[in-house]
Order: sequence, then structure tokens, then C-alpha cells
Amino acid sequence: MSRTASGRAWLAELPALIAEFRDRWSLRLGPPIHGGSCSWVAPAALPDGGSAVLKLTWPHREAAGEAAGLRTWGGNGAVHLLAADERRHALLVERCVPGTELGEDGRHSPDARLAAAAELLNGLWSAPPPAAGLERLAAVTREWATLVEQRMARLRPDYDPGLVAIGVDLLRTLPRSATREVVVHGDFNPGNVLASERRPWLAIDPKPMVGDPGYDPWPLLTQLDEPFERDDPAPVLAHRYALVADAVGEDPRRLLAWSVARTVESALWFAAMGEVADGAEEMAQAAALAELAGL
Repeated sequence: MSRTASGRAWLAELPALIAEFRDRWSLRLGPPIHGGSCSWVAPAALPDGGSAVLKLTWPHREAAGEAAGLRTWGGNGAVHLLAADERRHALLVERCVPGTELGEDGRHSPDARLAAAAELLNGLWSAPPPAAGLERLAAVTREWATLVEQRMARLRPDYDPGLVAIGVDLLRTLPRSATREVVVHGDFNPGNVLASERRPWLAIDPKPMVGDPGYDPWPLLTQLDEPFERDDPAPVLAHRYALVADAVGEDPRRLLAWSVARTVESALWFAAMGEVADGAEEMAQAAALAELAGL
């Protein structure tokens, strides 16, 4: 964020923003929670003694629909939205206590955590998409497909061009073959699922869009308990994709295809950021996922 002029301007304005929304919503703020890259987040005590979280976000495209998504879900699978100023990118949301991340939970097996996360996805996907306020997934992934092609041509990283072409094609075609459209979370990784009191787990920090539900599970399935760090990740991944696909009523091959598409896009993003070696690791994962998918 500090690399851009708009990010630096927002950071300069941040102390005034904190004071503005602290006073507007009569909050007592605790020390900020570190870990995010595009927002300032802190626990807050409400005037009635309840607890919440104040989130102030650097204005950018992916954050634009967060309030609309949380409002659509109404607490079913995600934190409640308590107040919002969407023009100023300020949100007041339910606080998760104890707030343990799904990926850090040592009480339950990976399968149990995947099952719990799948239950959250079913809740999120059950909400009727709003008439306005959220981007269409198909339009976004079409843009990504073009961007991947442009980055590959401009940067010429030593990535498998055939696999990149498969990823590009999937980004364009998968949304068109969806059998249903839902409000996807958009960033359903294990760090965005927290232990809470109201429900065992709740999702936070969405980047919601309207489109194919198969888009969502990729970061959950490939990051929870780091399957790619195993000597042979294939059987673990095959088991996990089958487990989650069954729980959410999707074809595991479709979830795998989306994972290939998103991993290829991620690889070229890394390359564009000058992190070609990290992109190569992503491409190796995309190859393993493509083999499982039969692509």
C-alpha cells in the first residue's frame, strides 16, 4: 500500500479517520490488530458495553463490496455488520472471541476444520444475491485472463506456457458453465475464518462478488495445514477436495479447475511484483492441481 501515492495519502489521513469514527460511533478503542496489508483494524467497546471491531480500509476495488456482502449474509456464516460508511470505507463489525484462526486451531483435525468451513460456505452461498452493489465474478476473471496473457508476454517468466494457457481459458470459461450463482466470499483462506462465541466459526474480511461458488474453496484447501509441504501432496489434496466438494454440493473436478485458474493468476501476479521465484512455486502447485483435475 505504501508503494502507491493513494496508499501513502490514505496512511497520512489515517489518524484523523480513526478519531472521526471513534467519535462518530462512540467507541473505546483497544490497540490495533496487526496482520492486514490494506486496512487498520482495532477492537472496540460499544456504548452499551458490547464488543466490536472497527475496520478502516484503504480504498481499493476489492474492498468496495465488503459492506454489501456482509449486509447480504446477515450474520449467516460471516460476522454481523453493525455500522458502515461505505464512502469512507469504514466498517463496524461483530468481534470474534476468542478469534483463533482456523489455520491455527490445534483442537480439531484438518478434516473437521474443513467440514466446519464448508458449513460456513453453505451459509454464505444460501443468501440471494443483491440486485446491485457487487461485481460479477465472470467480468473480473475475464479481466484477469487478459492480464495474465499480458504479463506472460511482457515479463516472459520461465513458466509452462501450456499451463498458463489452460489457466487463462479456465478463467474465461468456468463462470459461463456455472449451474448456480451465489455471493462468494472471495478470500476464503484459513486466516479469514475465526473462532467465535455466537457460532463456532465465522468468516471475516470478504471480497464478495456474484458468481460461481466453485471459485471460493481454493485458498482453504491449499493453505490449511500446508498440504504442498508434504512429500506427496496428491493423495491429501484429492481427499480434501472430495470431502469439501461433497459437503458443499459441487463437483471436485470443478473445484480443482478453479484452483488451477486462480493459482496461475496468482503466479503471474507474483511475477508482476518482481517475485518470479514465488510465482514459479505457484506454477508447480498449479501443475499438481491440474494433474488431479485431469487437465
